[in-house]
Amino acid sequence: MGKSFDISLVVEFLPKLLVYLPLTLLILVASLALGLILGTLIALTRLYRIPVLNQISIVYVSFIRGTPILIQLFLIFYGLPMLLEIFHINISRWDPIYFVIITYGLSIAAFKSENIRAAVNAVDRGQTEAAYSVGMTGKQSFTRIVVPQALLIFFPNFTNSVIGFLKDTSLAFSIGVMDMMGRGQTLIAATAHTLEVYLSLTIIYYATVIILEKVFKITEFRLQRHDRPLTG
Repeated sequence: MGKSFDISLVVEFLPKLLVYLPLTLLILVASLALGLILGTLIALTRLYRIPVLNQISIVYVSFIRGTPILIQLFLIFYGLPMLLEIFHINISRWDPIYFVIITYGLSIAAFKSENIRAAVNAVDRGQTEAAYSVGMTGKQSFTRIVVPQALLIFFPNFTNSVIGFLKDTSLAFSIGVMDMMGRGQTLIAATAHTLEVYLSLTIIYYATVIILEKVFKITEFRLQRHDRPLTG
């Protein structure tokens, strides 16, 4: 059992945990960057039905969506070094944060590839045909007509996902990453004030989510500025 609840410790723990917020955000941003790049490539293989790669992508997305992120994290952390050891590549001394970013990036790629594919398919194909009729190439039609509209469709879902991914980063401490949750565990071990630590973490995560939501709302408003009617 922990010690008696002390509300003052919640405030005391906040700055000690906030120091590790940049690391948590680094994991989030790096994972999103990797995930969006891979997710776009996977979506393209599905959209253009590239032989072999399309089938591999389907299995990959199904596996990622059907297994918990924590299990994926352990598989990458313990399994990737063993796999690369076959090719005489030693990554066993890597900082655990790299395994977290790889795991989260692969997970994000699977989910976002489906969102990207759905967003592209949601764009009216008649617009592409109209682009061809005025002399645009397939590449020009895709980048100038399809992509801007697909981005507007994709963005709201993406912002919701980012919030979920931010909360998932709290699992990084399970393989030794000293992020906010990892620091929280050390504070619990040192003080035995479990509830106070988790309340402090709750405040930080919640405040971060609110800020991100505000930023995304402003970004979405600006992305949609061309769709709003002109006012006289």
